[in-house]
Amino acid sequence: MAQKRVPVPSAKPAQRRAPHPPPAAVPKPIVRKPIAKDSRLTVLVAGASGVIGTELVQQLTAAGHVVQRLVRRPPKAEHEFSWAPDAKILDFRLLESVDAVVNLSGASLNRIPWTARYKEQILRSRIKATQALVEAMGMASSPPPVFLSGSAVGFYGDRPGETLTEASPRGTGFLADVCVEWEAAALLAPSRTRTVLLRTGVVLAAAGGAMQPLTLATRFGLGSTVGHGTQHWPWISLHDEAAAIAHLLTSAIEGPVNLVGPTAATSEEITRRLAADLHRPHVLRLPEAVVGVGMGEMGRELLLPSQHVVPAKLEADGFVFRHRTSDEAIDAVVGSES
Repeated sequence: MAQKRVPVPSAKPAQRRAPHPPPAAVPKPIVRKPIAKDSRLTVLVAGASGVIGTELVQQLTAAGHVVQRLVRRPPKAEHEFSWAPDAKILDFRLLESVDAVVNLSGASLNRIPWTARYKEQILRSRIKATQALVEAMGMASSPPPVFLSGSAVGFYGDRPGETLTEASPRGTGFLADVCVEWEAAALLAPSRTRTVLLRTGVVLAAAGGAMQPLTLATRFGLGSTVGHGTQHWPWISLHDEAAAIAHLLTSAIEGPVNLVGPTAATSEEITRRLAADLHRPHVLRLPEAVVGVGMGEMGRELLLPSQHVVPAKLEADGFVFRHRTSDEAIDAVVGSES
């Protein structure tokens, strides 16, 4: 009986697999040395055109540091760079060549009234700018060693009778909510970056800031006690605000830092000293109801709360204030205008 033939498939040449592409080259991170106190730094500043930013740039430049500014228009100078924080557009390569980033960007709190739309702008302008910086840091092969990001004593809310340090819990209110979200965005910076949250008080300055409307009213003879006058205003001079930020660039401090003067002052003491220095009367009183009606939520959040905030971390770190009392700070404000 003939054997049945079983067909055998013809042998096919083995298909050669395409070689795996070589792994993409990973850029080596730049080795950064610890920042010494006397180092000459390159500092990238967002919000450099504001009251605090202008003073900070002047102090850093005078100390020999290189300051780079983020601007929302086409650059006009060597150390200006465009960004669009609302769209989170920022060239991450900028972050690879700087020693520190200072974030002071955000819509002004002094605009009246705080409509629902403007409150959204207050929050969004701070969050978007902070997110843009943090995301750019995350994309950098070697993120900057230091990130100083703005915040405010509004974090604590209205706290009469309490002494507030950096360890105090958050308060309530719109500004407290803004500060909590603002700080949370900053704390997403890379773990290799030392992040400091600048909880700034009422900055006593000759132009701009919270003092501007008070100074203008006082010049017209409308110096007034605001509310009951006994609420603590956590003040700081403009010089010391910028000097404290510069100090923190080469400090080891992390987390929240209260940027306020070392001596407590009430709103009555501050407005009365302002009137005395301007040689104007201080006889009127703005009851809380009038402040609420005239200024709305802005007045209720900025002028009426009592916040005895102390600069515990700054003083423990050896920072020396030029203006230790609100009287000294106001004298400097009025003297700079004369």
